[in-house]
Amino acid sequence: MPKSKVRKKTDYTVNSASRTPVKVKAGPSGVVYQSVMFGLMLLGLVWLLVYYLGASASTYGGEGKFLNWMADLGPWNMLIGFGFMVVGLLMTMGWR
Repeated sequence: MPKSKVRKKTDYTVNSASRTPVKVKAGPSGVVYQSVMFGLMLLGLVWLLVYYLGASASTYGGEGKFLNWMADLGPWNMLIGFGFMVVGLLMTMGWR
């Protein structure tokens, strides 16, 4: 029976220059970035608190009341509040 050919294995060498760590030359995040980040998270929390405590139909159920527009949004308030908080949390990925 004929013998199969033996393939010559090529030596895979890793380029050592591509594996050296690169130092990022960016400084810390600015005060404005941090303020916006934390502000959005707090705004979302305050939005949900105001919705639960102040805009319920039993508290301000009539027309022309202070938070009637917020009560009219109904379940969309959850999306708005959590949306602010998620955007703030996503900004933490860029925080240095």
